[in-house]
Amino acid sequence: MSEKYVAYVSCYTQGDKNGIKIFDVDVEKGTMQEKKQIRISNSSYVTTSHNRKCLYSITDYGVEAYRILPDGDLKTISASSINGMRGCYLSTDYHDKFLFVAGYHDGKITVMKLAEDGSILGIADEIYHKGIGSIVDRNYRPHVNCVKMTRDNKYLLAADLGMDHIKVYALDHATGKLKLADIVHSEQYSGPRHIKTSKDGQFIYIVHEVKNCVDVYRYTEDGTNPNFEKIQTVSTLNDYHAGDAAASALKLSWDNNYLICSNAGDNSVIIYNIDKKTGMLKKLLCLPISGSYPKDAMLFPDNRHLVSLNHENNTMTFFAVDLQKGTLVMNAKEIKIMQPNCIVFHRL
Repeated sequence: MSEKYVAYVSCYTQGDKNGIKIFDVDVEKGTMQEKKQIRISNSSYVTTSHNRKCLYSITDYGVEAYRILPDGDLKTISASSINGMRGCYLSTDYHDKFLFVAGYHDGKITVMKLAEDGSILGIADEIYHKGIGSIVDRNYRPHVNCVKMTRDNKYLLAADLGMDHIKVYALDHATGKLKLADIVHSEQYSGPRHIKTSKDGQFIYIVHEVKNCVDVYRYTEDGTNPNFEKIQTVSTLNDYHAGDAAASALKLSWDNNYLICSNAGDNSVIIYNIDKKTGMLKKLLCLPISGSYPKDAMLFPDNRHLVSLNHENNTMTFFAVDLQKGTLVMNAKEIKIMQPNCIVFHRL
């Protein structure tokens, strides 16, 4: 593979002021080497714009925007408060006109307007979720854990882990205002956490932290209303698994052919093949990641290697993957890194 890549890893910053680490990626060997650190507090999640020109990060006081330089380095271009508690997830719409921030702690969605250069202009809308959830001893109030646009760029999907549902908002592209259009109900005590959409936009994948499963929905839109039909539910675990397992991050492979989910507690990663015609998932492997609490896991762009971000024992572990045989074998020395949260690959 001739293309060159860097990886951006977000971290909490207890005792370390540099919350984003930039790594050179050796795709052929399935390894990474740190090249730079970016000073930012508690970067709990990062995302790149769809035009690949900017990177956005959560921080204690709100969000920061960076221009991605030709060598993968980052240059700060703006920062903004979200007028609330620290966010846990962020994403842009497919035209890179708006940045959406999910608030786990205060159950809030914040819409930020973006300038043409990717800088943040300010808050366009704020919505607080209300109600009492089903898990009284844990998630008894709204916890917005993920915000993601449908591929047609019409609706924002907001996974509320505390309320066991996904709220669907129509986006006004002129103002950035959101209007509730639908609610997709997950099972009680399931805890919807992350959302991904198929490349063609026809299928929605929702991972549930508490129930340890992925629900697959067929998405259609008739011009006025969105429709979501559940077509499959698959476990994120083996039949034998550790107790107190919690499904964590959900990722699509670089080519959109595979779906990857990490399992905290069980300390494993599961990889599914995606049937492009039906949207259905087929389990290829579910194996240990040689670390504790994998907050995120991702296939390298060649689909032959995998990295796991192990939040509780402060490591990244690396594996050679054979998706045909369903094997996962450690292929490089682990990298020590404090409390990693999220990884994004970027092609130079």
